Amino acid sequence: MTRSIPAGSKALSTKPMLAALLLGLAVAPRPAAAHAILMESAPAINGSAQGPEVAFDLRFNSRVDHKRSRLTLTLPDQSQQVLAIDAASPEDKLDAKATLQPGTYTLRWQVLAIDGHITRGDVPFTVGGN
Repeated sequence: MTRSIPAGSKALSTKPMLAALLLGLAVAPRPAAAHAILMESAPAINGSAQGPEVAFDLRFNSRVDHKRSRLTLTLPDQSQQVLAIDAASPEDKLDAKATLQPGTYTLRWQVLAIDGHITRGDVPFTVGGN
């Protein structure tokens, strides 16, 4: 024998379950912010800067750990120089300075984001004369 449930009764019994499910999804913990992504830089990627004093300003989409982050400058002769990160940089930025001669450079950044992941990238740029 088949038993049928009136449509109105079935709808009433599923509404509380659906509401509880939606509420559970709304209050469930969400994962931490995504990896740190470079949002803007000075000098800009493939941009130029006027030397000899060049200020570096990299802004990310989330906070980064300054102590565990690194800025390495590749010079025109392919040698490398580690730059000191300014301790007063805001939580989402890395700031540094260098005295550079005219030429083509690459700034390699490596950051530890608040989600615990390391991200890295390059900012190629050129430096013009005085």
